Amino acid sequence: MTVINADGLIMGRLASIVAKRLLNGESINIVNAEKAVISGSKVTTFREYEEIRDMGTREFGPYFPKRPERILKRTVRGMLPYKRARGREALASLKVYVGVPEELKNSEFTTVEGADMNRLSSSKYLRIGDVSHKIGAKF
Repeated sequence: MTVINADGLIMGRLASIVAKRLLNGESINIVNAEKAVISGSKVTTFREYEEIRDMGTREFGPYFPKRPERILKRTVRGMLPYKRARGREALASLKVYVGVPEELKNSEFTTVEGADMNRLSSSKYLRIGDVSHKIGAKF
C-alpha cells in the first residue's frame, strides 16, 4: 500500500500517474486532498466548477461532488475505464482522505515525481479546498 501526500501536487498530473499505477494493481491512499493544486486562473476555474455543479437536475443528474476528496477521486475515475471490471477494481483500490486519518499517521508518505508545483509556469493556481468551499462543501 502506497500513501501519497497530495500537498502542493497538481491535481491532473497526480490523477493521471495514480490511474496508471492503479491499473498496474497497486493499492494507493491519498492524504491531504484539500491541499492539491488546480492550475489556471481562479475566476475561470470557479466558473467551470460551478457550471459542472449546476448541470442537470437533482433527480436525473449528472452528479458532481462538492467535497475535495471526492473531486480528486472523480478526477482519477475519469482517467480509468471505470465501466469495465478492470477499471472498477482499480478504482476500488484507491482511498482519498481530507487531512491525515489516524490509521495513516505513522506511515511513510511519498510524493509523485512530475506532479509538484515547480512545473507550473505561472503563479495562477488554487487549491481544491478553496474550490470546494466556493461550490458549497462543508468539511
